[in-house]
Amino acid sequence: MLRRSILVAAAGAALALPAAAQQPPIKIALIYGKTGPLEAYARQTEAGFMLGLEYATKGTMEVNGRKIQVILKDDQLKPDLAKAALEQAYGDDKVDIAVGTSSSAAALAMLPVAEEYKKVLIVEPAVADQITGEKWNRYIFRTARNSTQDALAAAATLKDENICLATLAQDYAFGRDGVASMKDALTAVGSKAKIVHEEYAPQQTTDFTAPAQRIFDALKDKQCRKIVVVVWAGAHPLPKLMDLKPERFGIEIAPGGNILPVMAGWKQFPGLEGAIYYYWGFPKNPVNDWLVAEYKKRNNGTPPDFFVAGGMAAALAIVEGVKKAGGTDTEKLIAAMEGMSFDTPKGKMTFRKEDHQALQLMYHWRMKKDPPDSFDLLELVREIPADELKLPVKNKR
Repeated sequence: MLRRSILVAAAGAALALPAAAQQPPIKIALIYGKTGPLEAYARQTEAGFMLGLEYATKGTMEVNGRKIQVILKDDQLKPDLAKAALEQAYGDDKVDIAVGTSSSAAALAMLPVAEEYKKVLIVEPAVADQITGEKWNRYIFRTARNSTQDALAAAATLKDENICLATLAQDYAFGRDGVASMKDALTAVGSKAKIVHEEYAPQQTTDFTAPAQRIFDALKDKQCRKIVVVVWAGAHPLPKLMDLKPERFGIEIAPGGNILPVMAGWKQFPGLEGAIYYYWGFPKNPVNDWLVAEYKKRNNGTPPDFFVAGGMAAALAIVEGVKKAGGTDTEKLIAAMEGMSFDTPKGKMTFRKEDHQALQLMYHWRMKKDPPDSFDLLELVREIPADELKLPVKNKR
């Protein structure tokens, strides 16, 4: 009887050996603003991130023999909560890499935490220039485009000799960075357009009568092509601005790109133009083909949106970086990811060595004259290649 017990115990130990030999999982924290006005952005980021891991690992959800574990944290768009969530992720959860977040103000609060814990933080989808500018540190990589890339793309569509611009932006880091970047971008692309008025409104503004009137007053008597450039996150003011009939003063609105539910509300403005980070129908490459097909399959025919592509890009960057580094050691990851090119739904992105900003192409779009539905909205005017977007290095390190 004793001999039989010893044999059973030995057999159990032998069965346990493979499990003991398994490597620990790769832990990734995804921090986002799932509570608040940017909830749609957060949901898209999560969906794209998980699809990206699936695509990059061919469905195994493991890299180099290590399973991937994703820990989700909602910062409610609050900088103090974002900071605390990242401290918890690095300190308590022992994550190897973190990704986030939806709000630029919240992302800025997270940057020093990555430096303190000496762990990589991939910023997605926050866009404020300061993130890879004066507030940057070497542990920060960004797959999201920044405000200057947005502005350079927009400026590339505004090269006419005689343009007068006014801007309408939200009164916080995203909006003010966007306008500052637009000024620099106009100079960088050699545009003769001049900004003659800047208007900033609180993030929760719903009545645009007073801001619009100030903008109209600043533009209406100018002898030039008059355009209002809008830099806005969340519910977009374009329909309300158009209700105020800017065309009576010969004023056009340039709204930039946005998520599909927002742009669906612009269908009544055929010929409207702007620049955009991503639109599901534009890129022609295997990654985007897979993303569009799989997302439609899982979402009742709805195509992937703006931040789905961004979330996927962040996941693809992580998997490529871990493979190249041979693991999750921070210093090896940084060495592997600096200058690294990786495939995304938009094609190749490259992390620039100087500030770890992902260099990427953008798109000039035009609203179709008669969109058949709320998803098939835009026609491509042209791709704006990354090397045409002369992105300055803005960090001080």
